[in-house]
Amino acid sequence: MANKFISELSMNQENQSRDSKRNLTVADALALSIPERIQLVEDIWDSIAAETDAVELTDEEKKIIDERLKAFHKNPDLGSPWEDVYKRIASAK
Repeated sequence: MANKFISELSMNQENQSRDSKRNLTVADALALSIPERIQLVEDIWDSIAAETDAVELTDEEKKIIDERLKAFHKNPDLGSPWEDVYKRIASAK
């Protein structure tokens, strides 16, 4: 389903005019329904996730990750399981 919505938008744009392709603008995105915008964001995120090698971490980000990993290995029981974190977040709404 990745890029399903983006593909459909491209096909619709091609069908509208074979000679002139247009790019999706912010105004176009905002004119979409909420479910269509959610699908668009999911498709964009999937396209980014598919190219993880293209995303470079800064030295500062690498340092933070190394520090957190070191802290985890030092005391792996200190954190909370994802399920508990999710329940706290969901119940706070």
